[in-house]
Amino acid sequence: MTRWLVTGGGGMLASDLVRVLDGAEVRAPTRAELDITDAAALSEAVDWADVVVNCAAWTAVDDAETNEEAALRVNAPHALAERAGRKLVHLSTDYVFSGERAEPWPEDAPTGPINAYGRTKLAGEQVVLAHHGTVVRTAWLYGAHGPSFVRTMARLERSHEVVTVVDDQHGQPTWTNDLARRIVDLVGSGAHGVFHGTNSGATTWHGLAQEVFRLLGANPARVRPVASDAFPRPAPRPKNSVLAHGAWASAGLKPMRDWREALHEAWPEL
Repeated sequence: MTRWLVTGGGGMLASDLVRVLDGAEVRAPTRAELDITDAAALSEAVDWADVVVNCAAWTAVDDAETNEEAALRVNAPHALAERAGRKLVHLSTDYVFSGERAEPWPEDAPTGPINAYGRTKLAGEQVVLAHHGTVVRTAWLYGAHGPSFVRTMARLERSHEVVTVVDDQHGQPTWTNDLARRIVDLVGSGAHGVFHGTNSGATTWHGLAQEVFRLLGANPARVRPVASDAFPRPAPRPKNSVLAHGAWASAGLKPMRDWREALHEAWPEL
């Protein structure tokens, strides 16, 4: 039986991965239980595992602008990559791209992060690939086990008559359950490299919010579009985070399903 180590246990993706792996040998230590920057602490856990999925990350995008070194220590996991090597699957992000193109970003497109978080995640990719691990870039995650934009919109629908949401950032809402299943499939295929783990199709934050309102039985016209500059943030956001999925063919897998289909199936547990 394959033994799985899932770092960042308790997080949204890690929780779904553990659920998908029900019946397998899985260890999913939390950040408090396993520090991925501590080489000595990693040794036993990594050596026990046949597969290591790194869900641990610094995800506070705006805070990274003033804490880039701290974010880099977590997001560029040198000790983990050195110890795990080829058996490591590392989660990365759409933020490694600049967002300055109209078409979806293929896996081999030139990177060019525009904020500190993106720079630290790109450094992590480079470390992992140098040790022959696999990188799965994802974006716009939501799930049953953590905070997300989807949950925020559902809460605001109850408390606000009108909600304003940016309509000039494009991406792919992605259900953590779908991504967890895809990671398991990827490991089973034996393929390595860089893959884009997002649901298919594309929308804006405004479009996603409208879909949430529809699922609640609310009028989607209550969600009003606005430009990003109406909500200034310390870290700039890419305008186009839509990822292409061409690399899945090498693993004998189809791209993940459309984001709307996934959201509708996920809805009862959200």
